[in-house]
Amino acid sequence: MFYDDAGTENFRKLLDECKAYLTLQKRYVQLETTEKLTILLSTLLWVTLAVVLGLVALFYLSFALVYLLAPWVGGISAGFGLVAGFHLLLLVLLCAFRQRLIVRPITRFLARLLLTPADDPQEENV
Repeated sequence: MFYDDAGTENFRKLLDECKAYLTLQKRYVQLETTEKLTILLSTLLWVTLAVVLGLVALFYLSFALVYLLAPWVGGISAGFGLVAGFHLLLLVLLCAFRQRLIVRPITRFLARLLLTPADDPQEENV
């Protein structure tokens, strides 16, 4: 009888420890997810702002280039044509090299962010 009570008590302690461990693991996963989502969203926001500001700058620089080229190419409309052709060339090059310029860097960033293990201070002490 004494043996059964001790076994039951040990089993209950083990069950409580497992519940506490699972609760801590759940909290750890929540913190890891929050950290990685914060990094991902802040990077997305930064890239979005950089692209928008870059496009605004490109817009104004394109107008400046048109007016700069106008005397040499025979007028403003020819300048607009040249700048539009240059932008179309950039678009074609971007489409041609989209794997190298867009897909691979995004894939590397996400893989590094989501697949690398976090530094665990407990593992360093072991």
